[in-house]
Amino acid sequence: MSPSGEVVASVSSALAVLLVLLACVELGDAAAAVGVYRLIQYDLAGAPLGSRAAALNHHAAAFPLPAGADLSRSALVAPLLDLPLAFLREYLAEKKHLGGLLILLPRNISAKNVEGNNDDKGEPKNVLAELEKLLMHEEVPFPVYFAFHDDNLDNLLADIRKIASSGQPASASTGGYKLVVPSAEPKKVSSPTISNIQGWLPGSKGEGDAEQLPTIAIVANYDTFGAAPALSVGSDSNGSGAVALLEIARIFSRLYSSPKTRGKFNLLFGLTSGGPYNYNGTSKWLRSFDQRVRESIDYAICLNSVGSWSHDLWMHVSKPPENPYIKQIFEDFSDVSKEMGISVGIKHKKINVSNSRVAWEHEQFSRFRVTALTLSELSTPPEFLESTGGLYDTRESVDVESVMRTVKLVSEILARQIYGLRGRNIDVFADNSSLAISPHYIRSWLDLFSRTPRVAPFLQKNDPFIVALKKVAYLLSMISSSFTLFIVSSQAMTLSIYWCRNCPSILLMCMFKMTSLMACSLSMMQQNQL
Repeated sequence: MSPSGEVVASVSSALAVLLVLLACVELGDAAAAVGVYRLIQYDLAGAPLGSRAAALNHHAAAFPLPAGADLSRSALVAPLLDLPLAFLREYLAEKKHLGGLLILLPRNISAKNVEGNNDDKGEPKNVLAELEKLLMHEEVPFPVYFAFHDDNLDNLLADIRKIASSGQPASASTGGYKLVVPSAEPKKVSSPTISNIQGWLPGSKGEGDAEQLPTIAIVANYDTFGAAPALSVGSDSNGSGAVALLEIARIFSRLYSSPKTRGKFNLLFGLTSGGPYNYNGTSKWLRSFDQRVRESIDYAICLNSVGSWSHDLWMHVSKPPENPYIKQIFEDFSDVSKEMGISVGIKHKKINVSNSRVAWEHEQFSRFRVTALTLSELSTPPEFLESTGGLYDTRESVDVESVMRTVKLVSEILARQIYGLRGRNIDVFADNSSLAISPHYIRSWLDLFSRTPRVAPFLQKNDPFIVALKKVAYLLSMISSSFTLFIVSSQAMTLSIYWCRNCPSILLMCMFKMTSLMACSLSMMQQNQL
């Protein structure tokens, strides 16, 4: 082989070794794989909101961070209570670069923070509510994932902090843990559909009665919207309202099954979708009715967030409390609530028909000039996309007794009106009777709702949950076009954790060898030219 050929061969060999070693720095042994849940991505009236990136492939970092740390190529791992909201606000407001964020959630979000600490703001539930509000209403340019604390992640966090304390944060040259979530580019959900489900108990007409019977509607939206669609189960908002409706329907179906106990009112039950989207599904549902059916509705009771109250409920109305019809309905609620030893207050909020924002479901009825109210443990209307089934709204936040009291209150009021029992202290749904409210039925439905994410576009019409809710009819309507959602996966995704080997000394030796060979080759080429 000629001298120049030997030089080329030597340089090629060195390059090959260098590439292998560079790969060695980046590849490592898989340490663990855990389930993670991506922050929602959606557009509202064309404005991009939520996380705009999905793929994650960066070395892990954790608090406390060294001064002036560059996190543009780091995946920050932070337990919920260790993540300063001021830090996130700064990164979002100043558009600072962050490789990614993994937020570790406590297994029991409803648990208290610190023993003896009476500051509710420090509780995981309240901290998480503030975090969700921030992340859902901002454009987040980096990938954000949620995961629940487990041994793998706790050990990972401890190791990350140990590595950082050595003064050498994880990087391609120093080694350390690397977090990887492979993901395709998020795609828009095209033409999403939402499902309204209705049930009907026809009343009994007397002989020769040609008049159409009046109708009372009991309504609750069942879908959710939260920071992580795969975790948005909304046990209280509004699983509790939907479960209360199902139990009311069950006990009245027993009464209406016999002609002798069938009332002179039709009962219409509606489980509506699109609740987080200004109750868009409720509006489409009402529009689908024949005008005569809509005009036959005496009034509607909408149930919202009734699973975590102990003494006080609120009746929200659009018509003034002085309105004779509203006044009569409120008196009915007051009479029964006093007998039960609870309190029902009234809140009036006038609607603005020119404003598309709908705070309560009954406001959609009011827009069709149908008398309606919302019964809720919430004393004030929630802000947009607030109380729609966030990460903190889990099964532990709902009390079966609260739902049972709601069912008892509404059912007794309906029975007294339907059967002409106003002013008479009669317990129609007495305990241990055939019409008793069933805690088992309520608990079973609450459990099902609490393990079923219900963000409308990802809940298909053939989903087992929807099939379980079908009673009489099935209606389809479209989500408001101002919402555009994106999907990578509506289920848990996999985060792979790799331990990357530290190869700096070998790498330096290889670079030194390559430099020497390059210098030698240049010298030989110069001699050949001479």
